Order: sequence, then structure tokens, then C-alpha cells
Amino acid sequence: MDVTVVTITRPEITASVTRGAARLLVDLGYAPLAEVTLPNGRRADLMALSPRGEIAIVEVKSGLEDYRVDRKWHEYLPYCDRFAFAVAPEFPQDILPLEPGLIVCDGFGGAVLREAPSTALAPARRKALTIAFARLAAMRAAGVAASELTI
Repeated sequence: MDVTVVTITRPEITASVTRGAARLLVDLGYAPLAEVTLPNGRRADLMALSPRGEIAIVEVKSGLEDYRVDRKWHEYLPYCDRFAFAVAPEFPQDILPLEPGLIVCDGFGGAVLREAPSTALAPARRKALTIAFARLAAMRAAGVAASELTI
């Protein structure tokens, strides 16, 4: 009997976790967009709008090295009401900070292990971000290769 070892690459893990997190967000009632460039130049892996107008950002971490070299998660907080990490089931969760939410995902869905705490955006910022989010979604629906929130 031959045994085939399959190695999953970091981009494949990222794509799988992103897909599962987006599916979970939809199941939770959110409308997600992937790869959204924020006004500060940072790129959110997922940004989502809830039915109540809350904005969530989900940062996907593909592995330990990805987390260690990328410590910019605090820079997302001014642009969302809720922030969470999304990781694969085999990710060492104990290294993540306790403040953000935690989602564990595979390519088919996910589970919220730790609810993302809510910190309400200022009304003027929420309005500007919501309009920018809607415009970005509409541009993508029209086939425009857009990724940047324009406020």
C-alpha cells in the first residue's frame, strides 16, 4: 500500500480559513467582503456588515509564523465594532491575545470560540464606513476590481 503525504501550503490554508470564516459570517447574518483596504492602508482579510449596521473585521492567520510576523491587528480596531481572529483547527490558539474574538474555520464553515467584544464606532465614522463599504460592494458587483474603502 502506498501512502501519499499531502502538504497544504500557507496560501491554501489562508484561502480555506477565509472561505470558512466568510461562510460563518453569512450564517450569522453578516454581509462579508474579502480583502478590503482600510483608510489607514491596512488590508482587512474580511470586513462584514451586520443587519444592525455593526462592522466586523476578521483577520485570518494561517499559522504560527504568520501571526508572529504580523502584529498589526490593533490598527484595524478604529474601523470596526468587533474584531476577531480566524484560524484553522490546528492553529496553536493559546498564543493569540485574549482581547479579540476567536473563530476556528475550515473551508466549509466555522465556529465562534470566543465572541468578539463590541466597541461601538462613533456615529460619523460608522456612517462614512458603511457608505464606503456599500460603494465597494456595489463596485465589485459591477465587475470593477476594487479593494479600497473610499471615505
